[in-house]
Amino acid sequence: MCLLVCDSWGVGDAPDAAVYGDAGSDTLGNTARRVGGLELPNLESLGLGFLTDIRGVVPRAEPGTAHGRATEISAGKDTTTGHWEMMGIRLERPFPVYPGGFPREIVQPFERAIGRRILGNVPASGTEIIQALGEEHLRTGFPIVYTSGDSVFQIATHTDVVPLEQLYAWCRVARGLLTGEHNVGRVIARPFRGRPGAFERRPERRDFSVPPPGPTVLDLLNEAGVPVFGVGKIQDIFDREGITDAVYSDSNDHGLDLTVEFLRKPGPAFVFSNLVDFDSKYGHRNDPSGYASAVGALDRRLPEVIEAVDEGVLLMTGDHGCDPTTPSTDHSRERTPLLAAGLSGGPYDVGTRGTFGDVGHTVAQLLGVEVDGLVGEGFADLIGFRT
Repeated sequence: MCLLVCDSWGVGDAPDAAVYGDAGSDTLGNTARRVGGLELPNLESLGLGFLTDIRGVVPRAEPGTAHGRATEISAGKDTTTGHWEMMGIRLERPFPVYPGGFPREIVQPFERAIGRRILGNVPASGTEIIQALGEEHLRTGFPIVYTSGDSVFQIATHTDVVPLEQLYAWCRVARGLLTGEHNVGRVIARPFRGRPGAFERRPERRDFSVPPPGPTVLDLLNEAGVPVFGVGKIQDIFDREGITDAVYSDSNDHGLDLTVEFLRKPGPAFVFSNLVDFDSKYGHRNDPSGYASAVGALDRRLPEVIEAVDEGVLLMTGDHGCDPTTPSTDHSRERTPLLAAGLSGGPYDVGTRGTFGDVGHTVAQLLGVEVDGLVGEGFADLIGFRT
């Protein structure tokens, strides 16, 4: 079976959105309104139109499908928090964020460890900060360090100045320093290339996450003999714990190619894929047209993925929102879609779930593995499976 995480696919209506400054955010709904509507026949057939008002997407669902929404209960709205909750871990306290940049007790030890100063140390858009500081970085060799509204320590370097392995080594240094009260969710390597005025990110991004604080659904699947294959940044989010095999992806299309390859391997397995382009290329850059185009591209390839699942089940969801139509370039606190294909009977409405953890519990139910004690409650019985 497969769980496809469409990174930042929010459908609005989180009950605590205002607490996070995100009242009115509705990533898919607002994007559709901004671009004059979306044409998504395959996602429409899964019931996407029931989840929020998406212009151009009719509320309907075909047999063999299920639809619903998931509600995040962990503190925070970042990638790590969302994925961990899906797999059974609820965070009571959010990871630390740094709206004023990182303090001296972080910066100075990092500079000493790598033997050079840093540039930046501000919250920023990654594409904007490399345009602003990239030329100085080329001249000095000093890495660009920045953060965002998420709990991230990001290091950007030009690959002509700092080899990829050196950048990754610096990220490991930062990961080792960021502990205790400064235990940020992720240290992210952000390599880029090009000339001043035309810098662009390279696809070899890597995330260096803290390990999960306890066993997840992935660990229990592995212990039960079910292989877990990660696509994209899944292996980084879980610090490779509970992962049998994993491959990084360069784009949404590449991620779908890899997903299909894993699904075609013989025997039962769980393929866990993250498609990050929605978030990194369009949501954070406030590009609703690009976001809409990426959703349409996925819709066109969806039949290929469903076919590759064969007799299994495809689940689709998001890990948070990132509404490209709001002034903020940060993630947004939203409910996320729950869509399924490959079922018998239906269509089924699984309702609005009380936690992202219901996703992982359902995955385990469908694969016949007990995951008692983890956050969530499965809904396999609501989609025609006996548990």
